[in-house]
Amino acid sequence: MGRDLGLGHEEHPLLGHRVRDIASGTEGELMAVVLEEVATHTGPRWTRRAYIRPKAGGRELPTALDNIEPLGTP
Repeated sequence: MGRDLGLGHEEHPLLGHRVRDIASGTEGELMAVVLEEVATHTGPRWTRRAYIRPKAGGRELPTALDNIEPLGTP
């Protein structure tokens, strides 16, 4: 768990670096790691989500923090 940066955002060593979401194959820059409450079929739970800005730009895509892997330097 990273240091709390406010509003649920946390530090992470890959922030600002190129990463891949292994679940979707999306590649881009890791913009944020956020502790969020998400709805599940058994009720709400807290999870860490990574937000990736795709190489082509546009909307940041969320994924589970455990789904990201580094691609190299930013």
